[in-house]
Amino acid sequence: MSVLPRPYTQYVYGYPHKTAYRALDPSVSLRALWHEHFAQSSLRRDALFLYVHIPFCEMRCGFCNLFTTVRPAGDLEARYVTQLLAQAQVVRDCLGDVRIARMAVGGGTPTWLAPDQLQRVFSQIESIYGFEVSTAQCSVETSPETATDDRLAVLEHYGVSRVSIGVQTFDESESKRIGRPQRTEAVCAALDRIRAHSFETLNIDLIYGIPDQTAREWQANLRRALQWDPEEIYLYPLYVRPLTGLMRNPRSWDDERLARYREGRDWLVANGYTQRSMRMFSRTNRMQRARESTDIYRCEHDGMVGLGCGARSYTPSLHYSEEWAVRSSSVREIIDAYVRREPDTFAHARYGFSLSDSEQLHREVILSLLSEAGLADAVLQRDTAHHDAIRQSFFSLESERLIALQGPLWRLTAEGLAHSDAIGPWLFSQHVQRAMEDFTLR
Repeated sequence: MSVLPRPYTQYVYGYPHKTAYRALDPSVSLRALWHEHFAQSSLRRDALFLYVHIPFCEMRCGFCNLFTTVRPAGDLEARYVTQLLAQAQVVRDCLGDVRIARMAVGGGTPTWLAPDQLQRVFSQIESIYGFEVSTAQCSVETSPETATDDRLAVLEHYGVSRVSIGVQTFDESESKRIGRPQRTEAVCAALDRIRAHSFETLNIDLIYGIPDQTAREWQANLRRALQWDPEEIYLYPLYVRPLTGLMRNPRSWDDERLARYREGRDWLVANGYTQRSMRMFSRTNRMQRARESTDIYRCEHDGMVGLGCGARSYTPSLHYSEEWAVRSSSVREIIDAYVRREPDTFAHARYGFSLSDSEQLHREVILSLLSEAGLADAVLQRDTAHHDAIRQSFFSLESERLIALQGPLWRLTAEGLAHSDAIGPWLFSQHVQRAMEDFTLR
């Protein structure tokens, strides 16, 4: 019997999970926090990741549990941007002399903002942090309805290198079944507009495991996506999460999702893509640039500065953010509270998770193992009880041929990649698991 639960537990893109965060009492001075780490740890001043969160969308998809609100009324977008930039200045003053190596703007849908608002965000962020967006391999998320030429022109002007569009499916009947009604014609027109601009990387997100999705329908989506020759494709399994639209009709279909995953993986590899994680596939001729980018920033080691309501920030010993919610009314309450805050309050973290040495080890192990970077075996050879426990976990995974030691690195096998969404959560500490179980979702 496998040591793992069902293959689709949850997507692990960070550790600890945001549902492990709690109110910090007392609050933590960001100036003291960051300066201590720059002085006493290996945290680099010249390799920070800047993440900007825009929590607005034109609709709430049935599968979505992201921190976002739909079609905000009145002047909320303008007030939000003003507060975001005020926070950016306060946080910049707390950081001291740093360099932004990478940048991403996510949400929500950042391109929900009007072109002049987008321009204001980029120009002020450049001014406040003293860098050019074009030097930071900046990625921006968009949607078919908001990828308009005037918005794309702003992204191009500031040197955004990667545009990621959430297509999910080209099949209108499938899009209705996942609570995301959209016209295929509009999707294709948006992709044409993106390709008419000079972005280095186009990423297309697709979802597999849609109810009643056949192998033929799934391959048709993949074939359609390749008409735009995207540099990257992300394949996401459909999840039915609490408080989302699809939760009204919960179902379990692990075998179908695994079948679609393997079909998609094999088809992309056969068509010139290299698999870099369970979800990410990139054109093989882009691999060298990808490796060069990891020399600039490594998520399992370097810091991240999050701006905006819904953004998270990472230091070695503390991860912090605003509160998180899924239900529309709760999200709006948190955003309304954010835009009313006095700017100087952003100099302190009020909500987050403190990472002990053990939790920092768990983070390095999980994020390294789930990526193409792999985990250095030397990390596991340190003589502590924490390392002993993780080594035992690795022995179990190795016995099931889910991981293998390749030279100095532990890496997921092909079957291990397929089970990434079970392996990651299985490696969570008991402390984080208990905190997640005790979290009240609202």
